[in-house]
Amino acid sequence: MSRWRPGDPKPRTDSMIRVDQAGEYGATRIYAGQLAIMGDRTPAAREIAGMARQEERHRAFFDKMIADRGVRPTLLQPFWTVAGFALGAATAAIGPEAAMACTAAVETEIDKHYSEQLQQLGDSDPALSAAIAEFQAEEVEHRETALAHGAESAPAYPLMSALIRLGCRVAIETAKRF
Repeated sequence: MSRWRPGDPKPRTDSMIRVDQAGEYGATRIYAGQLAIMGDRTPAAREIAGMARQEERHRAFFDKMIADRGVRPTLLQPFWTVAGFALGAATAAIGPEAAMACTAAVETEIDKHYSEQLQQLGDSDPALSAAIAEFQAEEVEHRETALAHGAESAPAYPLMSALIRLGCRVAIETAKRF
């Protein structure tokens, strides 16, 4: 695929790729924060480590797509580095159920986000659509795993979930622009 050059119309997929790379990067930082607190001593931590490996693969795909298509990454990556790690560490410090509640909330929003992107893309970008569909299925698995590991038993689950989901929506909209 040819690279975008100054003066060319911007492809409508640029903001999609930017926000998806930022989101997958943020997910790797959340899991890094959780694992820094939890280590590998619990079944929940081992599940999180497996999900983190998938998120790293997703991020690597979008890193490559950013480079191949000449898409500007988000300017907020330094913020995502700190905020993602802090969210992961804070939820893990509360306990394994809270770490899983974080995953369930994030993946609920990402599932919705990827569905909207697939609808917008239609058949205009098969490579991007295929990756998004594959990653969406894995994100849904992550949510189901989190729910199966007690996410809804976390302290103040409805409030925690609502706040994290709101944060995800804000992050998505912000990364589209910056």
